[in-house]
Amino acid sequence: MTDSQDFGNFASRSSSKWRRFASDVLPMHVAEMDFDVAPEIRAQIIDFANRSDLGYLGPIPEVAQAFAGFAKDRWGWEIDQSQLKLATDVGVAAVEILRAISKPGDKVLINSPVYSAFFNWIEEVGCEPADAPLKVTDSGYQLDLAAIEQAFKDGVKIYLLCSPQNPVGLVHSAKDLSEVARLADEHEVIVISDEIHAPLSWIPFTPYLTLGEAAERTGVTISSSSKAWNVAGLKAAFYITQSKKMQLALKDLPVALNWRSSILGAFCMATAFMDSRQWLDDAVSQIQENYLFLESELPKFLPKAKLTQMGATYLAWIDISAYKVADAQKHILEIGKVALVAGPDHGSREEYQGYVRLNFACSRERISEALRRMALVLEG
Repeated sequence: MTDSQDFGNFASRSSSKWRRFASDVLPMHVAEMDFDVAPEIRAQIIDFANRSDLGYLGPIPEVAQAFAGFAKDRWGWEIDQSQLKLATDVGVAAVEILRAISKPGDKVLINSPVYSAFFNWIEEVGCEPADAPLKVTDSGYQLDLAAIEQAFKDGVKIYLLCSPQNPVGLVHSAKDLSEVARLADEHEVIVISDEIHAPLSWIPFTPYLTLGEAAERTGVTISSSSKAWNVAGLKAAFYITQSKKMQLALKDLPVALNWRSSILGAFCMATAFMDSRQWLDDAVSQIQENYLFLESELPKFLPKAKLTQMGATYLAWIDISAYKVADAQKHILEIGKVALVAGPDHGSREEYQGYVRLNFACSRERISEALRRMALVLEG
């Protein structure tokens, strides 16, 4: 795994990260890593192309087998391989699940600040978000279990959980998730647990479906190799249940979800979970080092900014409210030439105006340059 110190050498890349903005803008917004793709995955793609094996995706037990081994080794999770089904990507899986279990106008619970696409998925199926914002404690962000319980009592029947939480990098505790499962079971709520960032945790992560019968009765997990192995363009993900009850709840999901996935993406997903674990470990180590570097560099350039403590992902949630700059993300882009994600994209609360999300899965030089440019705007 390598990254580059040359800010301009990514011009040959074609993804949104590199084409959305002009070449003089540092793209620190979308969740793509600058790191080279794992050699095992690259070899898989080349092999399929050399064999002209680029047809429709048919049965592929290899994904369930590979993820079963990964989940057991990493988290002690013994999955039911027969209940793992493919989807095009995690967003498609979420939308199709929501479509199957909701009707227009239903409320879907989220915990802001949260991945901005959650709001788009909910809107796409005609539902409305209900928010139980994360609470801030002495040790950082945490699920507000009282607010979640109240939402369930108020009649919310679907909970879209981000685990780990993007953008704050929060790895929810097993204790909190167990209480979520108990409450969901008591109030007959379906929990859709988006665990796409789980392999990028460097503190212990607990899959929702490992938390006993209450979680199994209420939960469906959606995930993919796309985020952790940096292969979103390959288009393959999965959803998995662990009980007959949830299987029945999702019986109307389109059979075509499998066929709409990419043959390259599906086989590369199996390769990632089975054969590319060392690459993942190296990537997570690099991300941890980058996080510590960002933590040390931030006060040098932006002494009034505050970095949220995190245990997963490569997306930093930075409080710049002390600078009292309206539309800070817009000014940082237009003047500083750094693309970030604006805080309000992650929820409607007024306080999010003072935050930005920064992708630090890149070279240290790029991190320092981004902070330097941000300081030109905020420090003056």
